Amino acid sequence: MLAALEERESSINNALKSAELARNEMANLKAENEKLLAEARLERDAILKKAQDTAVQMVEDAKSDALKTGEKMIENAKAVIETEKKAALADVKTQVAALSLAVTEKLLRKNLSDDKAQKELVDSFIKDLKLN
Repeated sequence: MLAALEERESSINNALKSAELARNEMANLKAENEKLLAEARLERDAILKKAQDTAVQMVEDAKSDALKTGEKMIENAKAVIETEKKAALADVKTQVAALSLAVTEKLLRKNLSDDKAQKELVDSFIKDLKLN
């Protein structure tokens, strides 16, 4: 009977040791899990921060590109306007010159239609030449 008791005591001690080892192993696994979870959270936070920084940079780049494109379009529009303005002024000058010539021609024809008017014009030119 004593042997049975010793065997049972040994069995209980072995079970207690196994339970203690299992408890220690569970504590180690729990600590390892918590460590892995903390590392995963840090990695997740770093990835999210990097993604957010990348998104902000992309938005800033898009804004910068849009501003540059807008400024270039404005410069091009100003150049086109200036070119068209110069062309319009040149056209107006040409039209004014043509109109002036036409008016002058009509006036000269009307004024010089008779011999007396032609003689007066020639005399006027001669008089102006003598004064100068």
